[in-house]
Amino acid sequence: MMKRFIYAALLACVVTLTASADETEVEANNVCTLQCGDALMTIDISKGGKILSLKYKDQEVISQSRFPESFGSTFWTSPQKEWNWPPVNEFDKAPYTVKRRDSHLVITSPVSERLGLSVGKDFSVEAKGLSVDAKDYAFVITYSIKNEGKEPRRVAPWEITRVQNGDGLIFFEVADSIWPAGLMTFEQAHGASWYKTDEAPQNRKVNADGHGWLAYCANGLLLVKKFQDLKQGEPAPGEAEIQVYVNRGKTYIELESQGAYTELQPGATLEWTVRWYLIPVKEAAQPSASILRQVKQLVK
Repeated sequence: MMKRFIYAALLACVVTLTASADETEVEANNVCTLQCGDALMTIDISKGGKILSLKYKDQEVISQSRFPESFGSTFWTSPQKEWNWPPVNEFDKAPYTVKRRDSHLVITSPVSERLGLSVGKDFSVEAKGLSVDAKDYAFVITYSIKNEGKEPRRVAPWEITRVQNGDGLIFFEVADSIWPAGLMTFEQAHGASWYKTDEAPQNRKVNADGHGWLAYCANGLLLVKKFQDLKQGEPAPGEAEIQVYVNRGKTYIELESQGAYTELQPGATLEWTVRWYLIPVKEAAQPSASILRQVKQLVK
């Protein structure tokens, strides 16, 4: 009986390529799902390899807005000053190709002629040990950036996840300060910085030197993202390890994290991994030692 229980636990995290039996069908079908316990992630290969949805059972976490640049989770290169706006089409909206499958979904963007770079995304799921507890499941995304040009390039990875601006709570640990000061109201409590979502007539964005994780709590769910803890001087110029963007009004919020600014020789590739955890919580979305302890258990 114990052996069967262990086997079931290992099968609780699976990759499902909807109605697809080979790579050709995957590309034609466009959408795939990854299931991790009771959490389900949906990815659209044909539209920038975006994460369109992340649900715990039937409850959605990611913004489902229909307006451009306001939904899903995407990936850009940093610093932004190299491409300004709008996002680079090859990375953010163009169809990706599937390279291999097995227990991973690995997709690759077209080459950006403007930047001389291409982007890869490797999606998988994992369970810690033999546990069937939701907190021990993670979606693992390893992003890659390849220098497709003939000259060295410096670049950093950048993940942008949009959530609804409802009655939510965003929090993280801060190594130094949050800047610009006074732009958004953060409460310092229990060793972390907490931002209760609010509304303003203008767009706002803050930067922070964090400790390798960023969390969002709303509607009984806790989303935690774990990534590389950057040292001072490692982010790209004008950027930061953690960024929070709040769109004007009360529409959506971006949870952003970045990796180290790296020099890539021609043909070289950098990799950067982010682990996503999505678990139910009983506490209200308020600063609390209990919620922080749960995060620390996930990222340890």
